[in-house]
Amino acid sequence: MHAKVKPAPGPASKEDSLQTFRQDYRAECVGPRYNGLLHLGMSLTLGLGVIAACIYWLNAPSWLEWLTIPATFLYANFAEWAGHKYAMHRPVKGLGFVYKRHSLQHHRFFLDTHMQIDSNKDYRAVLFPVSIVAFFVVAFFVPVGLLAAWLFSPNVALLLVATGMAYYLNYELLHLSYHLKEDHWVHRIPGFTRFARLHTTHHDQRIMAHKNFNITYPIMDWIMGTWDRR
Repeated sequence: MHAKVKPAPGPASKEDSLQTFRQDYRAECVGPRYNGLLHLGMSLTLGLGVIAACIYWLNAPSWLEWLTIPATFLYANFAEWAGHKYAMHRPVKGLGFVYKRHSLQHHRFFLDTHMQIDSNKDYRAVLFPVSIVAFFVVAFFVPVGLLAAWLFSPNVALLLVATGMAYYLNYELLHLSYHLKEDHWVHRIPGFTRFARLHTTHHDQRIMAHKNFNITYPIMDWIMGTWDRR
């Protein structure tokens, strides 16, 4: 007796698989008390608090010290590109949670054919946990700020930390906005759809580990040859 051959998946199978994954993810990773707006608000409060403290402690920066802002911006753009290309899309020892959260969860929750969130509970699949943000503030910004203060000046350290945190908030807000529904007002901002299209292209599972790693501004994608403008 011949074994039955399973029929080839129909055109709706990809959509069915996506919806099944979304349901499983919400059941396992999103608690009943989770509120996406609160999550976003806490991230903004933490980030803006750090920036406000840095501005408060600034003391008449010189024009040379102000150059810390563009230098930090370019470094952050490179860090975004490199972190996304490697730790987020390739398992790196000690950073496996980043790979799992991004490649195995975020890229299965959002496909290039279905980029929209269904409710603010889906913010959990986009935003970094506040605990991780607080960890990076303590583990990265504090030591780097102290080193910059020692090597250069307190003003350089404060401008570096403020710019780095502003870049992070810009990253989170842009990334979240790419996944908002198409009738949201952000889609009417001039130039927004161009950035959103780059991120949608990145969510094509055939090229996600190879193209469009800048979530914000594709500076390093352009320099490194990983920019896909289809």
